[in-house]
Amino acid sequence: MTPLTRTLTALSHKEPDRVPLFLLLTLHGAPELGLPIQEYFSKGQYVAEGQLRLQRKFRHDCLYAFFYAAVELEAWGGEAIFRDDGPPNAGSPIVRKRQDILSLVPPTIEGSPALHKVLDAIRLLKVEARGEIPIIGVVMSPYSIPVMQMGFGPYLELIYEDRPLFDRLMQINEEFCVHWANAQLAAGATAICYFDPVSSPSITPRELCVTTGFAVARRTLARIKGPVATHYASGRSLTVLDLTASTGTAAVGVSALENLAELKADARGKVSLIGNLNGIQMVRWTAQEAAMKVRNAIAKAAPGGGFILSDNHGEIPLQVPEDTLHAIAEATRTFGQYPIAATISLASTAHG
Repeated sequence: MTPLTRTLTALSHKEPDRVPLFLLLTLHGAPELGLPIQEYFSKGQYVAEGQLRLQRKFRHDCLYAFFYAAVELEAWGGEAIFRDDGPPNAGSPIVRKRQDILSLVPPTIEGSPALHKVLDAIRLLKVEARGEIPIIGVVMSPYSIPVMQMGFGPYLELIYEDRPLFDRLMQINEEFCVHWANAQLAAGATAICYFDPVSSPSITPRELCVTTGFAVARRTLARIKGPVATHYASGRSLTVLDLTASTGTAAVGVSALENLAELKADARGKVSLIGNLNGIQMVRWTAQEAAMKVRNAIAKAAPGGGFILSDNHGEIPLQVPEDTLHAIAEATRTFGQYPIAATISLASTAHG
């Protein structure tokens, strides 16, 4: 199977030749090309070349067109703050007081140099992938991007205290999100990752999120012209898997904080799982620990399909060494062959 057919088979809740592996590497391409992080993200061709080299090196199953979250804030007129050893952060909020929401206008894709770089990378990846490797585009959800637009505290206050302005902000953000997702699909992305950490019950109580984050997701995903996977960026999802599935998403990125076997039992046949290797702990794993973690995850979630092995956050830290990434990839090829052996399942479960 090609990486694309392997992935599509798994997402169809069937068993491919082996478990798909998504190494969601955003920053490792910079040292691969010998570039500082800020320079690496300055051109789409750099990111495309970085992704292609990493996919060839580790032989995993996707090309990840994600630059950094604040690239969307740059489109809105904000700033990204770069650092040498980690992902860029968002600069000062563009919404300094609530009434600023009334004058917000969704940015155009055409008018944003930051977004053009991402589309350039996707177009280059499409040519090189030749329809054999899935290309993953990324959007921030309309419900979660206000954390960057106005700051966490003021946004939470807005949700609870001013529903009319909240609804106005969601309307504006939904328009941008839909256009940005569809632009990436038109450029050649195979699917869209919809990052929505604020909808996780780790942040928003389920009862509130029914009428906020999940209502937003249902409206937004219905207008995206391609498959979508929802990611809570390390946030919990077990108690809202039913709501997540109701949005029409094909898969959900799941947290290392939850039991993968329980998640699989709830998700089986309804939504596929992506995860849930702990990217922070991964920094210190030995090759043996990496193999054990991979084996355990596969044993708990891979039987029957509907599972893609990946990290739990949607971005593997730069500090994770290449030896560990090679160990993860090799363990996936060793333990991830279908049918998943019952002896491996029993041994993995025994190790917890």
